[in-house]
Formats: sequence, C-alpha cells, structure tokens
Amino acid sequence: MNQIDILFVHPNASRKIYQDLAQDYSTIEPPIWAGMLLNHCLKRNFSAEIIDCEALHLTDEDAAKQIKAFNARVTCFVVYGQQPSASSQNMSGAITLAEEVKDVFPQTTILFVGGHIAALPYDVLNAHSFIDMVCQNEGVYTISQLLKTNLKDQLNLVNGLGFREDGNIVLNPPSPIVEKSDLPTELPGIPWDRLPMKNYRTALWHALPNNSERQPYAALYTSLGCPMKCSFCMINIINRQENEYSDGSAVFRYWDPEFIIKEFDQLAKMGIKNVKIADELFVLNANHFMKVCEMIIERDYDFNIWCYSRIDTVKEKYLETLRKAGVTYLALGIESGNTKVRKDVTKGRFEDVNIRDVVKKVRDNGINVAANYIFGLPEDDMASMQMTLDLAMELNTEMANFYSAMAYPGSPLHGQAKEKGWKLPSTYEGYSQHAYETQPLPTKFLKAEEVLAFRDAAWMKYHTNPKFLSLLKEKFGQVAMDETLKTTKIKLKRKILEKVAT
Repeated sequence: MNQIDILFVHPNASRKIYQDLAQDYSTIEPPIWAGMLLNHCLKRNFSAEIIDCEALHLTDEDAAKQIKAFNARVTCFVVYGQQPSASSQNMSGAITLAEEVKDVFPQTTILFVGGHIAALPYDVLNAHSFIDMVCQNEGVYTISQLLKTNLKDQLNLVNGLGFREDGNIVLNPPSPIVEKSDLPTELPGIPWDRLPMKNYRTALWHALPNNSERQPYAALYTSLGCPMKCSFCMINIINRQENEYSDGSAVFRYWDPEFIIKEFDQLAKMGIKNVKIADELFVLNANHFMKVCEMIIERDYDFNIWCYSRIDTVKEKYLETLRKAGVTYLALGIESGNTKVRKDVTKGRFEDVNIRDVVKKVRDNGINVAANYIFGLPEDDMASMQMTLDLAMELNTEMANFYSAMAYPGSPLHGQAKEKGWKLPSTYEGYSQHAYETQPLPTKFLKAEEVLAFRDAAWMKYHTNPKFLSLLKEKFGQVAMDETLKTTKIKLKRKILEKVAT
C-alpha cells in the first residue's frame, strides 16, 4: 500500500454541537485552515490529502476506515470551526475520531492543531494518550519541519511541537508564525478541487438575499488575526509565542489584494455565489478591503458576501463600494446595550460611537446587518441584559446572534475564570452555544443558569417577534419568514436548566 506523508482531517462534531439544528440549519463550512495547511504541504512537495468528515457526513467508524486507507505517516486533526471560538467545541468530535483511528491504524502518528490546542497544549497531551503530538500555534512551519523527520529522532529540533518522551510531555520552543510578506508562498490559498464543494451550505440568513439558495457556498480568509484585545476573544491565540493567553498576541496579517483576488476568481469560475469572508475584521484596513472590493467590482462578479466589521470602522464612505462588491451583510459586534458592561470587556472600543446611527447608515446603503450580542459578561445583571435585548428589539436587524459569555481557552477571560474559580465546561461541547452540555460563565451578579435561561428566552422572543418576521417577509419573501419560524420549533435541551427545573 502506498504511503502518503500527511492526511489532514476535519472531524464531525455537528450533532453534539448543534443538537437537532445540525440536520438542516447549521452551516457546513469548508475547513479553511485545513485547506491552507494542505496547500502549504503540497507546495513543499509533500504528498498530502484531506478528508472532511463533516461535509461527507461520516460516522467515526466509517471515517476511521477511510483514514486508514490513506495510509498516512501523519494524520493531522485540524480543529477549528465556523468561528475562531469553535475550536474547543470541535474537540469533542476530534477526540472520539482520533481514538477510533488509533485503534484501527496504530501505525500513524496523530497530530493535533487548532485554537484550543494552541491555548492548552500540555492539557491536551496529558488528557489524551492517543494524541501523539500537538502544534503550539498555527502550526504551519511545525508541520512542514516535522515531515522532514522520521517522526522519532530530532523531534526536539521541531519548533512549536509538543510530544511525549520517556513518558514525559515535552513542549519545544515556539515556532514563528508566517510573516505577512510570506503569506502568498507559505499559505498560498486553498486547493478547492480537493474538497467536496457540493456539500457545503451557508446559513439560512446569509442565503436570504440569494433567494434562500444556500448552496453552493465557500468561505475564505483575506487576513489573519486581529489588532484588538477583547477579553472574551481567543482568535489571536494561534499567534502565541510565549504568552499563555492571546492578550499579548494581537497580530494582524493580510494577503495583498492582488493575490487574494485570485481566490475570488476561482470561486467565480466554480459558480459559487454565497461567500463568507471569515476574517475576524474584514472592514478594518481600508487599503486592503477597499482594494479587494474594487477588484471584485471590476470583474463584475455576482457574489452574495457576508463579513465582519467593527462598529467604529464602518465609515459611510466605504459602504457603497462594499455593497457594489456583493457584500449583503455586515456582521457587527455590538456585544451589549450597556456602555459600562461593554467597556469592561472591549478595552476602549466604540464608547463614543452612536450604534443606532451606524446601523441605520449600513442599512440605508442596502447592506443588511447581522448584529452580535453577548449576555452574561462580567458586569452584567438582569437589568443590563434586558437593556441589550431591548436594543436588539429596537434595532430589529435582519439577523441577530445571541451568545452567552464563555471563557474560551486562549482568551484573557479564560485566565480570569481560572484565577477566580468560576465553573468551566467539563466537556468540550460545553463550549458550544447550542449544545446540551453548554456551560456559560456566571457574572458578578448572576448564576450561569440565569444567564443561559435569559439568552434562550431572548433568542425566542426576537425570532418570533411580529416586527422581525414582517421585516423578513417584506425584504426576502414568504419563504424567509417560514423557514425562520421553523427554526423556532426546534427546542434546544440544556443540562444546567434541567437541574434548575427539578
């Protein structure tokens, strides 16, 4: 049997993470990081393949059989998700599959890379004996250096690698991350032809401007990292060099527009209209995002794009260009309706910005708003959470995400929670917003179960609000309203709320 150097695996944890929403409503997103790591290895002439267990709807048993058939020296589990914080929740699918793989294919070296692993490399190795090695940050150079070895000798020379030696866990000195100038050569896009592109689907709300057609769909990065230091966010943990948490790793890198437009060219040739720009903040550096948009406009592509922005970087002068490029949704991190609560976690972000005015300007330019709110931040009480819900109801945006505050590994908030002895999830799926095991944080004034109960009730109130449903029907048609109402019939089960009920 021919042997390949490395197989990249995207595990399937959708049922544990999303419960019954996984069947029809959760997004099935291309594994961006796995694709980029695959291309890095291919460009360095390693034999490499990829298997997306979620997109292929594989059980652990079937996936393990397919993984064995690839006969890879290294089986690399790339544990990311639909947003940076999803790495921890996706560990639930990765570990069950990895254990199955080790049983049926013990010859392979199992390597883990991802945000959760970068945050807690020692913990991951200590908890799971079937994981042979881990990458301590984004893993790009660690992986290609590792493949040059025989996987036994000189492991201590592979920067960024964590492994076991004589029964002890060894964490090598950090590997450098890819510099901005080297992104086109070290992370040269995604080999789309290696992925089951027909299986990916976007979120219901994203597809509404596209006549509710959720497929085909693709997601990509035009930049990596974020210069901000919000305490609830862990996106920068993969930039980690020496810091345990991501607060000191706020590095922002981006591919030059002349390079990244080639990715959009490929998507257009494949007939893909639904596109997510997965950057933590796409609308940040005008020299970058405006040039990308102008190139898309020059090519007259008909994309349906959604992307992230900060409230205070949404300038009216940018909005017309964004819309012409196909941006139909801007996702805005509003977080809280209470200035004190928001200021406590966002380190000086947009206190003086009129949120209502910004939302109005975005919508006046034909762009829908996906508003993101967080309940249960450290300074939250019932009154402040109600203020946040009242603001959401008033703004009545075309899409609203309601989160419970979580201490994601790799975020400063996680370090704070450990110091103060706050209860953290006992399972990986406990970090999922939609899972049965969900375990949000308490606040200075509220219990975790009070926060979660408020969040779930708020989500239902918003999505059954006649004013919101009327907006969907008027803008997107009857199907949009009907499909949204169907999601409200799926009741999420919550373990900590069952305990309260009894």
